[in-house]
Amino acid sequence: MRTLRLVAAILFLSVLAACATGARQSSAPPPPVPTLVDDYLIGVDDEVQVSVWRNPELGITVPVRPDGKISVPLVGDVVAGGRTPNEVAADIQEKLGAYVRDPQVAVILTQLRSHEYLSRVRVTGAVRQPVSIPYRQGMTVLDAVLAAGGVTEFAAPDRADLFRRNDDASTTTYAVRLDRILNRGDLSTNYSVAPGDVITVPERTF
Repeated sequence: MRTLRLVAAILFLSVLAACATGARQSSAPPPPVPTLVDDYLIGVDDEVQVSVWRNPELGITVPVRPDGKISVPLVGDVVAGGRTPNEVAADIQEKLGAYVRDPQVAVILTQLRSHEYLSRVRVTGAVRQPVSIPYRQGMTVLDAVLAAGGVTEFAAPDRADLFRRNDDASTTTYAVRLDRILNRGDLSTNYSVAPGDVITVPERTF
């Protein structure tokens, strides 16, 4: 009975430790990376292009000012910061209705600058050049590792991990079999990366 209590206590403490770190490991592949642009909230210094169908003279391409606004011909200042492109387009379209008959407005992000730091993908550990690179749609683990110059001769590539931050501020770890990706063409763990991901390649133990 004493042994059972001891085992139960150890298991309980292990659960508490995992909860305290906010980290969890997953044997399943990470979920698909969503398309960013549809839900992307425009930020200061992002560059946007405003187009009005059949009214090219009303089109502009401008960065978002520090106050979060852009200036649109006829309409004046429009709040862009903290809103999606579709929301800004709808606002401009409504205001242009006083000047243009049935305006059709499109707002396109041409440069994502405000969230570049948070959106970077980082590769650390036993790679030739640890890097922090801008996220690009469609980027995979292999793309990121190659940008870091590949692994070193001291690496344990089949013990690499992909760390991803969740919406609840916890972190999920996904095992990456880099040796199989690089040397065997096995792409089963060549996951698509997401903004903010960290890939770590440990060194071998001698």
